[in-house]
Amino acid sequence: MQFKKRFILVSMIVLFVVAVFVIYHHAFSSSRGSVKASRRSYGTHSFRDPSNNNPRSFLVDDAEGVFADDLHHNPINRSQFKSKLDWRKCRMETCFDFSRCKNGFKIYLYPRQAPVSAPYAKILSVIEKSRYLTANPQEACVFIPSIDTLDQDVLSSDYVADVEQKLSKLPYWNGGRNHLLFNQYSGTWPDYSEELTFIQQAMLVKSSMSIDWIRYGFDISMPLFPKDHPQSGGQKGYLNQASNSIPSIRHYLLAFKGKRYLNGKGSDSRNSLYHIHNGKDIVLLTTCKHGKGWEKLMDERCLQDNEEFEKYDYQKLLYDSTFCLVPRGRRLGSFRFLESLQATCIPVLLSNGYELPFSEVIDWNKLVIWADERLLLQVPAMVRSVSQSKVLAMRQQCQLVWESYFSSVDKIINTVLEVVKNRVHKHQIRPSYHWNTVPGAHVVLPEWSDTPNHFPFYYGPLGERATDKFTAVIYATSPVTASSPLFRVLHTVAKSKFCHKVVVLWHCDVPPPPSHRWPADLGVPVRVKVRDIKSVNARFFPYAEIETDAVFNLDEDVILTTDEVDFAFGVWLEFPERLVGYPSRSHYWEEALGKWRYSSRWTNDYSMVLTSAAFYHRYYNYLYTHYLSPLLLAKVEECNNCEDILMNFLIADTIKQAPIKLTQRKQHKETAASGSQRTVLSEQQHFQQRQECMDEFVEHFGYMPLLHSVVRLDTMLFKDPVSNMRKKYRQIELVQS
Repeated sequence: MQFKKRFILVSMIVLFVVAVFVIYHHAFSSSRGSVKASRRSYGTHSFRDPSNNNPRSFLVDDAEGVFADDLHHNPINRSQFKSKLDWRKCRMETCFDFSRCKNGFKIYLYPRQAPVSAPYAKILSVIEKSRYLTANPQEACVFIPSIDTLDQDVLSSDYVADVEQKLSKLPYWNGGRNHLLFNQYSGTWPDYSEELTFIQQAMLVKSSMSIDWIRYGFDISMPLFPKDHPQSGGQKGYLNQASNSIPSIRHYLLAFKGKRYLNGKGSDSRNSLYHIHNGKDIVLLTTCKHGKGWEKLMDERCLQDNEEFEKYDYQKLLYDSTFCLVPRGRRLGSFRFLESLQATCIPVLLSNGYELPFSEVIDWNKLVIWADERLLLQVPAMVRSVSQSKVLAMRQQCQLVWESYFSSVDKIINTVLEVVKNRVHKHQIRPSYHWNTVPGAHVVLPEWSDTPNHFPFYYGPLGERATDKFTAVIYATSPVTASSPLFRVLHTVAKSKFCHKVVVLWHCDVPPPPSHRWPADLGVPVRVKVRDIKSVNARFFPYAEIETDAVFNLDEDVILTTDEVDFAFGVWLEFPERLVGYPSRSHYWEEALGKWRYSSRWTNDYSMVLTSAAFYHRYYNYLYTHYLSPLLLAKVEECNNCEDILMNFLIADTIKQAPIKLTQRKQHKETAASGSQRTVLSEQQHFQQRQECMDEFVEHFGYMPLLHSVVRLDTMLFKDPVSNMRKKYRQIELVQS
């Protein structure tokens, strides 16, 4: 009996040892097999936390062909192994030196040493014009190499070899810390790998980024844009050009037109589209007719597909469709994505694992529909289930995102810079609300305020109103006498019950008069600014003395009544995001010259309100000084002119609306003595300067932001045959001409 018990015990021990050995051997083999796969994918795997839908990644801490004993006994192998893995662990907290940013967010661009591709030249051009650019590398927070890393497809004509070696020779490379590298194409046929080992500890800005490869919170996914994508400006969203019905009715429900691949990566999804194509409201067209030798690979559907493909015009199909299918191509990204946004055709994404551009800040759930490549047959039911009100909201969001972040290379790269700045200066981070509502995050500077109702764009959505006082800013350029126009305009403005303070900008060769010579009966404080008033740009500086939301900017020789000032302020309170004033100007397109022309003709049609007598929100002073390119401000300073045109450009570009003109006063300033050749010549030079300014501003913005309007706001009972005592603004009728 005891022998039997011993036998059973020994047998169980033997079986246990054998089982442990088998399990250990199997686990070791699986580990090495998984590492082989991991080396093909940067050694990472990704998953999404179902509780908060946030992507995360974890690291496989092993490597093919490197054993623990080798690492322990061979320090060289150990350091090589460590260096291969460290860059995959990079996050802002581990691979970014925040101490370099103590002087603010400044960017150093390495000097160009070799020709670069056309798309990368556009990217470098954006950096060169950036307000963050510095020529001093010692004060730089971020470094951008001039080495072209944009196309790393070895079969491409734009491929640059030995990138890793070239980057390592940069004087401030330091393993890539605080560097920003751009890439659109990483691998080549047939597998199109995303592997870019040369990035090391640099942040990677990449198109077609997958959720398996991105280092979240460190790398940035950017859109795939074509070589001819405009440098600046770009096309407007199609929504404001569509029919007036809300939502506008489009002929097709779902559409796509593009290549399908007969072999290699990216074939499955596009090859299956014919299953849901019905030729009526769902039109999905593919062609095999591309590349070399396609006839040798053609299948039984090719000829039929090619024939159907030629029947439809792509642009008409794009703009006549409610939803646009965006399937993956050879890579996860596709040019169809940006084309759909511009057409305000709601993208239906068929690209599993694609990390959408700028997903860190853009709420894509508001404007795209995700479909699963494995569940293609469900797509028609998905798009049919979207309500008409939801369709309109998604189209509007498409237009906002397109015009704010993707319409030009300028917008794309500046968005990249703002995302990085968000990470560096977390105390000034822009909330999601700023990124995903009109007018977009670029023109909402967090340094100004962290409170939404401090910005003029948000008064309406938040149900807020501006403060009911204004600060008058008078630009003075002439010596003061007893009958000076400056003193007259001071009295006029000070009589307004809405005037809080007057700030006089003294831009004159002689010093201002002593305090006892200024009017003593104004009833409001007057501050005279003398220091740093060196150019007309100074009239739009965000002075601390301006404490009200409204700024009334005017010249010293303006002829207005107090009633006109009060009426203008009342109108501005209803439109606090607009420029509201009296003198107006316009622009027009001259076909013969092929450019925009400046016009000072007296017409009902206008596109500018001059700031010689205009109300606007004080935030635009901050935007003018801290947002506009230094090149534009330098142009204004150089000619000592055109600051009012530039302010009109800025506000129109920001809110996409025209200014508001008041009444029909023709003369708002004192006229100079006429008849002398000097005066006529001066006016000609003045006009020519303004035309040159307009040319340069249009070139910089990339388009003409000014919008025409024929709206003119007059007071109630203006020029009506009733008693003047019944009118609220009794002086206005007497001065209109």
